[in-house]
Amino acid sequence: MGIFGFVQALLVAVPDRSDGDINANPKVKQLVKQHGRDISHYPPDKPYSVCVSTCPITVQRLPYIPTPNSPLLDPGTPRATTAPSTDSPHGTLQANWAARHTHQTVLQQHCAYWDPDSDGIIWPLDTWRGVRAWGWNIFLSALATCIIHAGLSYPSVPGSWLPDPFMRIWVRQVHKCKHGSDSGSYETEGRFSPHNFEGLFAKFDEGGMGGLDLGDVARALKGQRCAFDLFGWSAAALEWLAVYLLLWPEDGVMRKEDIRRVFDGSIFQQKADEYAEKCAKQGRTRKALVYGKRGY
Repeated sequence: MGIFGFVQALLVAVPDRSDGDINANPKVKQLVKQHGRDISHYPPDKPYSVCVSTCPITVQRLPYIPTPNSPLLDPGTPRATTAPSTDSPHGTLQANWAARHTHQTVLQQHCAYWDPDSDGIIWPLDTWRGVRAWGWNIFLSALATCIIHAGLSYPSVPGSWLPDPFMRIWVRQVHKCKHGSDSGSYETEGRFSPHNFEGLFAKFDEGGMGGLDLGDVARALKGQRCAFDLFGWSAAALEWLAVYLLLWPEDGVMRKEDIRRVFDGSIFQQKADEYAEKCAKQGRTRKALVYGKRGY
């Protein structure tokens, strides 16, 4: 995506006043054309409706509706230790990830990559090394480390009203770091909500690409904003920026499965391994050894 596409994505997130106009969005117009007056009774084979024509935004952002033969069992029930989706109904099976992390919530699994000694404490140096292992430069790594620990250290401090002078993050308390204006894929207890995760793509994957591009992300950030939640708006935007930089899709579309594996943290070491292999091929042996496979 070039500069023009990036600017377009930013403009998508600008507040507008079109929510009251049912003809303002092509997707809404198409659905209304297909279903006519029955749009207020959609889906037609259910005793309930997920949208109403007098509130066009409910037509524009249709939620995830489970199909009768969906492999995803009970999508409305949050999972404590797995991050399933319709494409991966049992969570991450690579490297036996799900089976080996039954002692952690999905949010804790997301943090495990930055806790290499498994002592439950993430130091700023751990975060620095983790993002450097993806090939991020010194400036970007330092910026990410400062933002992450400045925002998440204090809520996770156990048994104290005072901030931690070393800005450490405690994995056991990391559920207290959840912020608003996000996708809702994490619950406030650190569980994973398959329904909200699927809803993210049902609502904002406008091109049906099986993933999200920057324009979709901008629409998601706009659609999920809570009033006066400046911290949540900023955190969500920075998190999606970090995810895009990590995945760096060649076609500009972050795939649904890759995003799911960001939520449970299983993709982080894989990306470090890929960068280590790249370094080895380029003859940068020292970096290849430092950032090589550490296991999960």
